[in-house]
Amino acid sequence: MSVFMRASRLLSTLMLLQSRGRLTAQDIADRLEVSIRTVYRDVETLQDAGVPIYADTGRSGGYQLGAGYSTRLTGLTTDEADALFLTGMPGPAAQLGLGSAMAAAQLKLHAALPPELRNRAGRMLERFHLDTGVWYRGTELPAHLTAIANAVWNEQQIQVTYRRWKAPSSVSRTLEPYGLVLKAGTWYLVARSGDDFRTYRVDQVTRLDVSHAQFRRRDEFDLARYWDSFLAEFAERLHVDTATIRLSNAGRKRIRTLLDDAAVAAVELAPAPDDGGWTNVVVPIESFAQAETDFLKFGADLEVVAPRELRARFAAHARSLADLYADATP
Repeated sequence: MSVFMRASRLLSTLMLLQSRGRLTAQDIADRLEVSIRTVYRDVETLQDAGVPIYADTGRSGGYQLGAGYSTRLTGLTTDEADALFLTGMPGPAAQLGLGSAMAAAQLKLHAALPPELRNRAGRMLERFHLDTGVWYRGTELPAHLTAIANAVWNEQQIQVTYRRWKAPSSVSRTLEPYGLVLKAGTWYLVARSGDDFRTYRVDQVTRLDVSHAQFRRRDEFDLARYWDSFLAEFAERLHVDTATIRLSNAGRKRIRTLLDDAAVAAVELAPAPDDGGWTNVVVPIESFAQAETDFLKFGADLEVVAPRELRARFAAHARSLADLYADATP
């Protein structure tokens, strides 16, 4: 289902072969409660990683480890051992229903390390904690996250009803779920719809039906590469217009906390401030509504110069505020 579960299963396969000797693919599949196809794939992964697993054919054949091979992880460097335990993210693992599996995998890794690396790994867990959530947001899980994760792992088609911001606001899709991505505390599903790959927020799935029909993954698909490409395309689509603004010195100091990266980059490349400390700069914007929301956070430290329509919106907003607080004038 995830890298944590797979790591645990790969270690379990190694331990089975080490303790039991020769085992058939069916034996391993039965003990780990997975398909024979999964066993083939896992053995190939271990072999590609340099583990000496040999296959004998025939009635008495099966898989076995090379003579003298042990799962004790003496080949790890100190940095590699540290990194292994920094990858343990209990929050996301628990959200996928894998909290206990991840803990078990870490225990196996910890026990297999030589003493000096085991001590370093323990200190790493004591001194560093990864929190993948975001500030000021609840921790309620998407209703269908675990079921979708199972469908991803088992390569099962799903039918979803999905809520979106544009009309029609509710759509139904038959999807082939390829992967899940956790970005800034939000889970996204990457799935094939027809001939295209698309991205869906898991918390916007309002109905889910998991089909018994399986699909065959495209061998060339790479989840990390797709996600990088998706983010790049999203950034290009996001900024469809520009606005000219004036920022005070105080406003410039707040840009990193109040504006997105594209606007920050534009401000940092802007000419030096004038004698009054103000800087004129053209920044990319997503929409007038979004720009209004972002720019109003600066108060009187930002003036919209152009376009006229956006400046007019700010003027109207300022008049509304003036009317609202008219009786508070000293």
